Amino acid sequence: MIVRLRRSFDVLPVLALFGSCFGQQKQPQDIQQTVTVVGEAEPVALGQTARSVQVIDTQPMSLSLQEIADGLRSDSSVDIQQRGAMGVQSDVSIRGGTFEQTLVLLNGFRINDAQASHFNLDVPVPQQAVGGLAVLHGSGSTLYGADALAGVVHVSTWKPRESSLRLRAGGGSFGGNEQAVTGALANQMRSLVVAGERDFSTGFIPGRDYRSESASAEGRTTSSLGESDLLLAGSDRSFGANQFYGNYNSWERTKGWFVGFTQAFREKTTAAVAYRRHADNYILTRTNPAYYANNHVDASWQGALRQTVTLGRAGKLFVGTEENTDSIRSNSLGQHGRNRTSLYADADLHRGAANFSIGLREEILSGGRVVSAPSFAASFLLHNVWKLRGSAGYGFRLPTYTNLYYNDPTTISNPSLKPETAWNFDGGVDWYPSTRVAASVTGFYARQQNAIDYVRRSVADKWQAKNLAEVRLTGIETSVQMRLQGDQQLKVNWTAIFGSQDVLQGQQSQLVFQFPTNRARVEAWLHASSQVALRPAFTVTQRVGQTPYSTVDFAVSRDRGMVRPYVQGTNLYNTGYAEIQSIRMPGRGILAGIEISLSRR
Repeated sequence: MIVRLRRSFDVLPVLALFGSCFGQQKQPQDIQQTVTVVGEAEPVALGQTARSVQVIDTQPMSLSLQEIADGLRSDSSVDIQQRGAMGVQSDVSIRGGTFEQTLVLLNGFRINDAQASHFNLDVPVPQQAVGGLAVLHGSGSTLYGADALAGVVHVSTWKPRESSLRLRAGGGSFGGNEQAVTGALANQMRSLVVAGERDFSTGFIPGRDYRSESASAEGRTTSSLGESDLLLAGSDRSFGANQFYGNYNSWERTKGWFVGFTQAFREKTTAAVAYRRHADNYILTRTNPAYYANNHVDASWQGALRQTVTLGRAGKLFVGTEENTDSIRSNSLGQHGRNRTSLYADADLHRGAANFSIGLREEILSGGRVVSAPSFAASFLLHNVWKLRGSAGYGFRLPTYTNLYYNDPTTISNPSLKPETAWNFDGGVDWYPSTRVAASVTGFYARQQNAIDYVRRSVADKWQAKNLAEVRLTGIETSVQMRLQGDQQLKVNWTAIFGSQDVLQGQQSQLVFQFPTNRARVEAWLHASSQVALRPAFTVTQRVGQTPYSTVDFAVSRDRGMVRPYVQGTNLYNTGYAEIQSIRMPGRGILAGIEISLSRR
């Protein structure tokens, strides 16, 4: 599914943070008019969408965020499970689904990894070149295809409005240091953004050092034909993987390459093509590389064509076709390949204050199997204050090559795994008492079949890949947002998830039942003066069968002027916790530096 972004970042305000007012600043924008680029066939205002969506504008917060995962944490329905900091390795899941059930898009292109879903969030674009994030809660397979079983994360690159140059350097705890450069040339008809960053650390404990580098170049131009967009990006990450995959002091290095091209033909047609390549070199015992090592290289091609048909005053019909192929060459997984061809249609209809969306995707898998993914959503706006909404959708996911073929001293594969499927239902109420305040409550239910998990009877056994017959998850998510003067914001949200473990029949679960049963977050975006920005965040998380833990983060920066110092503090209470079983997270950390910002209109 290709998402046209031309309009989105002209009006995309920050929804991720909230705050109180210090001094006189410009009037805030209308929350209902914030544009979302996921969950609908084309960008629409949040006040019109029938889906549960969160939007995070990361550019104003670039000096307060260390990585993309930090921005996603502002959504309480998103669970980030980190093994390594600074984008080294993070798993992302939504509404209690596993990290394998979340689809990650980059400018509308799929970047999920066919080898292993641990690399889905290996976004090759530097964090400073990311413009915003959007999160769809619930199934998105009708529009986006496989892997969008529990939700979708959409990463959009920055679209500059003026020419600029930013240089950054900093350092801090655990031998950490960072450097970044971002340059942009822009006018009304075209833009070019070139960015690069590198992050290093000696590690907060032995065997957890890392080096992360990434670079990207993106050019956009508008002609009589339409808008053209070419993105080139690459990343190189090497890191100590001590305890990542069992009781081993391991080491790993990943490399990623991406190229994507999108061409819009006026307002009716969009064509796109992309290529992604990812390499993974894994050494089980760092001090003895010859004992056990894996080398994987997977590649994927994707192409898409979409047409928009206007249905008069009734709405629009979106039809499209996509082709996806992926392959892998590996010393342990072997050589494999598969392809998917899909056709889809989605009708967006409007009648008065009511909006309806009904769609269907037919995806043909290798071997001739056809998967149908229908969806329906509706919303009704009452007096421009209350919005009632509901949706139902079918999602599916194919097993990764790791699920099917990977064996090591602790893991047994299963070549007979079936694809995961799920029906997702939700209903909610949004309240807009003013243009500056929004509150929402949503209940959701997911019924998964053939959910893929790794299970074992006891710690003496190996983990075995297996389909679980049926997994049922029920939950509620709430959010209150307040936008005051200027870009100051306050956000409070909470998500609770419930799921019975009877399907395990006494076995231990490695993936499916590791979700947070409760997660609450309070976050603010404040200005202590006209130039000093503050970003405090407080989070409480309780996972299945575990005691709750809390974390406090705080960032302060100068966000105007040429010289912009910044300080980022993480886990300031020095809480001991793990987001993945037995993988210890860092304690209190401080990172400080200076950014030099030059701009020309």
